[in-house]
Amino acid sequence: MAYSLLADGIVVLHLIFIIFALLGGLLVFRWRRIIWLHLPVAFWAASVEFSGWICPLTPLENWLRMQAGASGYSGGFIEHYFLPLIYPSWLTYDLQIILGSIVIATNALIYWLIIRQWKKQRQLP
Repeated sequence: MAYSLLADGIVVLHLIFIIFALLGGLLVFRWRRIIWLHLPVAFWAASVEFSGWICPLTPLENWLRMQAGASGYSGGFIEHYFLPLIYPSWLTYDLQIILGSIVIATNALIYWLIIRQWKKQRQLP
């Protein structure tokens, strides 16, 4: 039971990581210091997508599921709703390149807006 809950927690963590990698730059508008956490996360996410690597959270989750005696992703709220978002069956390498590009383009736009805002703030008397 504990391994199963830990595996579910990894799935939630994985989903939060993905969302933070994509949109975490928006938090920099409010808390500037988050930039030092967000930039490496976004870089890692794009690198994983471009290289076709497997995120280390995936084998950890699978190991925890095996320890729990599960052979796959069956049953449960987490598996039903979150796993298809993180591990879609139609995910191909070409699509991973597109996803990595979306991570970079989204964050480039966000950081461009942030830099613009910072420059405006410096010009105010």
